[in-house]
Amino acid sequence: MAEHGKRYDQALKKMTFTEATTPVAAFNAVKEAASAKFDETVEAAIRLGVDPRQSDQMVRGSVNLPHGTGKSPKIAVFAKGEAATAAEEAGADVVGAEDLVQRIDEGWKDFDILVATRDMMSIVGRLGRKLGPRMPNPKAGTVTDNIGQTVRDLKGGKANFRVDKQGNIHVPIGKVSYTNEQLVENFGALVQALLRAKPSSSKGAYLKKISVSSTMGPSVRIDSAAATSLVGK
Repeated sequence: MAEHGKRYDQALKKMTFTEATTPVAAFNAVKEAASAKFDETVEAAIRLGVDPRQSDQMVRGSVNLPHGTGKSPKIAVFAKGEAATAAEEAGADVVGAEDLVQRIDEGWKDFDILVATRDMMSIVGRLGRKLGPRMPNPKAGTVTDNIGQTVRDLKGGKANFRVDKQGNIHVPIGKVSYTNEQLVENFGALVQALLRAKPSSSKGAYLKKISVSSTMGPSVRIDSAAATSLVGK
């Protein structure tokens, strides 16, 4: 079993919930337990009722968080000509074509998100094995011809999600400095996006287990029914 530091143990003592609770109560507990000297990120971890080994049960997509993630990601864009100019004007950190492909192929990794125009995928495709899940993908909205708007959305708070091999998704939904209302609204937007992305072949409980935590703090479980009730509000 992993050992935790004193800060974590002290934060754990502040937790009063032993069972799943409401989103409002959960975020209040996460904020109360956060004690790091930096503005910790709040992350949602959700176990989905899917089998990622089945191609028709892969869940991936993106969500525009109303209040952003609290972090401006480093975005690298594969584009040429007018699209490259649009990406630069929108705030992309790095823009390139064959040169960027070579740079990444040689080991460069100083980016959070990769975006590409459709016409660039013929050369970006050679990076598939090296990039894995970080590869630009139409379903995640990172392969697009509207490159300027995509970069602005990602810089402004658009978060991507992808289920892992264990059926989990992990998405940053804000900072502990956010108000409870902001965290709840961001969380509600994520839940709505996940419900929309639910595969038709998924049977039984879909949002099986939901937890939220700060960077250095313990997690708090959120009741699935309470989470679902946020959708449409």
